[in-house]
Amino acid sequence: MAKRDYYEVLEITRAATPEEIKKAYRRMAMQYHPDRNQGDKAAEAKFKEVSEAYEVLSDAEKRRVYDQYGHEGMKSAFGPGGFDFSRDFTHVSDLQDLFGSLFGDGGGMFEDIFGGGRRTSRTGPQQGADLRFDLEIEFEEAVFGVQREITLPVTEQCAACSGMGSEPGSTEETCRHCGGRGAVISASGFFQVRQTCPVCGGSGKMITKPCRECKGAGRQKTRKRLTLRIPAGVESGSRLRLAGRGEGGVRGGPAGDLYVILHVRPHDLFQREGDELICEIPIPMHIAALGGEVSVPTLDGFSMLKVEPGTETGRVFRMRGKGAPSVDGRGNGDMHVRVLIEVPVRLNSRQKKALKEFSDACEPDHYPLGQKIRDRSDAFFKAKQDLIKAKAEG
Repeated sequence: MAKRDYYEVLEITRAATPEEIKKAYRRMAMQYHPDRNQGDKAAEAKFKEVSEAYEVLSDAEKRRVYDQYGHEGMKSAFGPGGFDFSRDFTHVSDLQDLFGSLFGDGGGMFEDIFGGGRRTSRTGPQQGADLRFDLEIEFEEAVFGVQREITLPVTEQCAACSGMGSEPGSTEETCRHCGGRGAVISASGFFQVRQTCPVCGGSGKMITKPCRECKGAGRQKTRKRLTLRIPAGVESGSRLRLAGRGEGGVRGGPAGDLYVILHVRPHDLFQREGDELICEIPIPMHIAALGGEVSVPTLDGFSMLKVEPGTETGRVFRMRGKGAPSVDGRGNGDMHVRVLIEVPVRLNSRQKKALKEFSDACEPDHYPLGQKIRDRSDAFFKAKQDLIKAKAEG
């Protein structure tokens, strides 16, 4: 009997996107799943046909070959005997997502689905989990670097039994429930479903004499004190990795890693964008008018900034090399100083008189920004009067 077109099997067009292909497969696989159609050979055959079509069309290269050469082109992919369900179906994770709820464990029992070779051994050493630790530091600590002591709760490998869980010198027995395989296999239709052995927890062994220190767990909870060296130039979100400082391994496996995520507290004086620093500095109005120098705080202490005559409030000056250090040691960024003209307060009579004399001596062209606003205002009001006059005449 001739094979049906894969696109026809999944009820999609030849222009279907990968998302549309997967959606069609999930819908039809759920419909024809053998456990939902007990004893229905037609549903079982349909399920295999749908799975074969998905195996080809979900793979970009297989789909290209199929579109060009049809079923003949698939012989090189599956062999002369054609598609073998238990051998060639590679999308176990899709079935785990799809049918996990049917079997009550989120799909984990599909680790050895269809009797194939997809087995994850749990009998040997296993690496411990990686850990995350969030640490707040001050701005000064971030730009200059610091050494910090941190304490965190961890689960470490038991030193007494080296993580094996058994008393040193004792022996282990093969688990009788699973025969040492670490898993039990149950049949469901044409499926073979593998589950972790509930007796030995997947190790395949039974501890005859548990370790007295860890009670057979192989790990113990403790609080670990670590010295953390934070390099100069780190920013919020910087991640420091401490290899082997995470959770202890299982059955003698290596420990995981510890990742410290840094969060830098805001500073009252400096703002930071990468290696660039931003600082706002007030300057007296006479320096803004006449020019001069002002003292500016930097990471290295106060530095003098030259202000040009006629400087307006909000103007930004660049001080090269006065920014934050680069964490890779390639020098410092720049500092951007935004000046704000400060109006003097609490003037005495002599100062007020001097300012009054200065004001009387000034002409409108001494204040070009104000003159520009007045000119634009005059143009606006003239346009308004012209519109009113045109409406009255019309």
